[in-house]
Amino acid sequence: MASALTPDRFVASTVTATAKIVVAGAFGVGKTTFVGSVSEVPPVHMEETITRASALVDDLARTPEKSTTTVGVDFGRKHLGDDLVLYLFGTPGQARFRFLWEELIVGALGALVLVDPRDLDASHEILTLLEEAEVAYAVAVNQFDGAPRYPLAEIHEALALEQHTPLSVCDARERASCMQALIQLTEYLARLEPRP
Repeated sequence: MASALTPDRFVASTVTATAKIVVAGAFGVGKTTFVGSVSEVPPVHMEETITRASALVDDLARTPEKSTTTVGVDFGRKHLGDDLVLYLFGTPGQARFRFLWEELIVGALGALVLVDPRDLDASHEILTLLEEAEVAYAVAVNQFDGAPRYPLAEIHEALALEQHTPLSVCDARERASCMQALIQLTEYLARLEPRP
């Protein structure tokens, strides 16, 4: 595949389909790390240093060492097989950036929602937004070091997911598990009926 890439061609000549995928989730759940782990190009990050004012608003209790936050979008690209390219758009997690979420989901084929097993409730807002926008999604539990490990069936129930909604576990720092979550999402999207 790499031999088909040239300076004026950014995807392989065998590519016949592209898809916009949104990587969403609450503040500090690992979206930037996820995009960086799977992107085959240097990812674009729009990050800013967390200020004192931000620290007073954003919950840093679970990520005390976090020093930056996404204020725009993360972007990455990944070929899946020879014919499909995913364009990955990571969203900011703070509710005050909801206007960006709403813009980013326009034209998205689907979304992968990362959740933190230490704070599942933080995911409900983005899940509701995606459902209201009728964007199909899968969920991946980002397994932080030392975080509780609940059975997937319990997480499925706690998040009130539809029976058919895919749910997996990943570590945003590890490419292989992130790729499995993306593959599960794309397989799910492929099974859905096309929108009218």
